[in-house]
Amino acid sequence: MSQATQPEASTAESAVYQRYASAAQAVEPELCCPVDYRAEYLAAIPDEVIQRDYGCGDPSRFVREGDDVLDLGSGGGKICFIASQIVGKTGSVTGVDCNHEMLQLARRSADVVAVNIGYHNTSFRYGLIQDLALDLDSLAHEIASQPVSDAAGYLRLRHLEDRLRAERPMIADESIDCVLSNCVLNLVRQHDRKKLFSEIFRVLRRGGRAAISDIVSDESVPERLQKDPDLWSGCITGAFREDEFLKAFEDAGFHGMELVKRESEPWRTVEGIEFRSVTVVAYKGKQGPCLERNQALVYRGPFKKVEDDDGHVFRRGDRVAVCDKTYGLLQQDPYGEMFATVEPREEIPLEQAVSFDCRRSAKRDPRETKGTDYDATSDLPAGGCNDGACC
Repeated sequence: MSQATQPEASTAESAVYQRYASAAQAVEPELCCPVDYRAEYLAAIPDEVIQRDYGCGDPSRFVREGDDVLDLGSGGGKICFIASQIVGKTGSVTGVDCNHEMLQLARRSADVVAVNIGYHNTSFRYGLIQDLALDLDSLAHEIASQPVSDAAGYLRLRHLEDRLRAERPMIADESIDCVLSNCVLNLVRQHDRKKLFSEIFRVLRRGGRAAISDIVSDESVPERLQKDPDLWSGCITGAFREDEFLKAFEDAGFHGMELVKRESEPWRTVEGIEFRSVTVVAYKGKQGPCLERNQALVYRGPFKKVEDDDGHVFRRGDRVAVCDKTYGLLQQDPYGEMFATVEPREEIPLEQAVSFDCRRSAKRDPRETKGTDYDATSDLPAGGCNDGACC
């Protein structure tokens, strides 16, 4: 589990690689938080993988059977091998890491796990998690035939990288159901972080989700601490500030971000700044046209009002007019049973639906769903309420 680090501090970046390369050979307890993984999945995984796992959570709990899964900063492969058993024969798991030693450990363990579980559905790629289109194995092969020795060669290399991304992307657009990561995003350089979240969003299918465990801080980390190679490579001072971590998902286009786990006690405290493990789940799917089909949602409570990631405000008990997209979205995870649905009496075919202005949060008049000429009167059930037919 290793990626690029602090912008100008190449010593810190080198420290990350060297530390995780060493950790692939010998266990380094300071690189991990205590995590309870499900024992039934660990039996199939080689001990050397389990002992050299450096995570802070278990995002695999949000994987589903049949998923195509991507693990960012997959290290020795532990989360991948757990996920491979959850997705089953119909799913697939791909790990991405840029540390050769960790990749070697994962790749040689994959066949062992396949024998133990009865099928092979994992693969491991050499790449940067903030550039998921560029396969570094493919790049290395191309460079071997055309070595870079001058400025002209450097320009050719840049064109080569662009061609590989376009023609042979390591991870294709909208090819993944669930993106996982376990204590790795904090190791990515500050100026690469916007691209990192953009890449996670790019590779996910519509309706897909990201489940990310990482270390966050309760305060902004001073630059002098970020430049400390040991603190950065130890997953400490590269930590996102807790609120900014959630905002990064929002800025990338995700919806339904949920802090599904937050440790009450800090893992480490440095100069009064607390660093703790969290797991965030975020969803892709709120993009697309807004169409009017006379639907409404009623927020059940318990809060007086809530606001979704598109700015719709739902007051408890109100029939709020929504577009067809929002109507479907808020009936899915992670919203559960938060809303009651109001369908129109006469369905408007999708191809006949007109544009809906989602910038407003307006009540839906009952006559919009029932129809202006609706004048039905229901009869009292035979026997009244005594036979239980009415309630």
